[in-house]
Amino acid sequence: MTYLAKPKLHHPSLPKNKVGYTRRDYEGAISTLCAGCGHDSISAAIVQACFELDIEPHRVAKLSGIGCSSKTPTYFLGNSHGFNSVHGRMPSVLTGANLANRDLLYLGVSGDGDSASIGIGQFVHCIRRGVNMVYIVENNGVYGLTKGQFSATADRGSKSKRGAVNADSAVDMVALALQLGATYVARSFSGDKAQLVPLIKGAIEHRGAAFLDVISPCVAFNNHEGSTKSYDYIREHNEAVNRIDFISPRAPITTDYEPGSVQEVLQPDGSVLRLRKLAADYDPHNRIAVMNYLQEHQARGEVVTGLLYVDPEAHDLHAHLNTVAAPLNQLDEAALCPGSKVLEQINASLR
Repeated sequence: MTYLAKPKLHHPSLPKNKVGYTRRDYEGAISTLCAGCGHDSISAAIVQACFELDIEPHRVAKLSGIGCSSKTPTYFLGNSHGFNSVHGRMPSVLTGANLANRDLLYLGVSGDGDSASIGIGQFVHCIRRGVNMVYIVENNGVYGLTKGQFSATADRGSKSKRGAVNADSAVDMVALALQLGATYVARSFSGDKAQLVPLIKGAIEHRGAAFLDVISPCVAFNNHEGSTKSYDYIREHNEAVNRIDFISPRAPITTDYEPGSVQEVLQPDGSVLRLRKLAADYDPHNRIAVMNYLQEHQARGEVVTGLLYVDPEAHDLHAHLNTVAAPLNQLDEAALCPGSKVLEQINASLR
C-alpha cells in the first residue's frame, strides 16, 4: 500500500512548543481514509494533545491491529516508534513492549471490530492487568474495510445502510473497561474536539490503564438514518456529564467557574484534571455509581460522554509486579541472571 508523504519543509513562522517542535512535527502521512471519516478527527486530536503536552515524538510507541482504525497511526506521530500487529493482538504486543521498556509512552489504537470481536480476550487481560497505556477504540459500529457489516458494538435495533436491522445485543466497551478495573475511563465523539483533546491529554498523563471509547462515524457505511453511530444521532443524543480542562504541572492553575461547579482531580505527576460538572449529581470516583448511571442513560437512548471514571491513586502493571525502576531492556546480564543462590532465595520465599 502506498502512502503519500507530507512535505518536510515548515514555514518558519509556525509556533513551536517547549521542546522545539511544531504541530506539523507530530503529523504523519496523508490520510487515505474516506473524506469526512471520524478517525481523521481523532488523529488530529492526538496530534494536538501531544503538541500541547510538549511530548518528544521519540518517547511515544504507537501500536495497532487491523482495520480502518488501525491504519490511523500512519497518519499521526510519524517520528515515533510504531508497530502494526495482527488482527486483535495489539494489547499483548503492547503489554510485552511496556514490560521491556517502561520509559516509553504507550498509545494503543484499535477499533470496535479489532477490540470487541477477535481481540476481546486480549483487551480484557490488558485492561485488568493495569498496563500503563492509553487505549483508544475508534468506534463506528461496523466493519469498514469489509463493506459495512455490523460489528459487536452495533446497538440492537440499529439499521445498516441497506436496511437490515441488528438483532444482537451490543458489547459496551466502556462498561467492560469499568468492570475490568480500568482507572481512567472516558467516552467522547470524534466531532467534539473541545472535549476530546483534554480527555486524551488526561489519559496520557494518567498512570495506569486509561481507556477512551470514541464514537467515530463511518461516512461510507454507518452515517445514515437508523444508525445509532451517525453524526446526526450522536449530536442529538450526546449527554455530556462534564467538560474537562487539563492543567500540566508547569501551568498556573486558575479558574473562572462558579464555586461548587468545578471538581479538581490531582494526578500523581502533579497535573490536574478540572471537571466542570454538567450533571450536578455525577461522581467520577464511584465506579459502581458510574456503571449504574451509564446503564440508566443507555436505556433512554442517550450517549454519555466525558470523563466517566478516574482513580487519582491508580497503579500500573510494574507496581503490581514490583519490577525494578530501570527498563528491563537496559539491564545487563548480571542483573537479569543473578545466579543460582538468588534463584534459591526466590523459590524459598514462595514456599
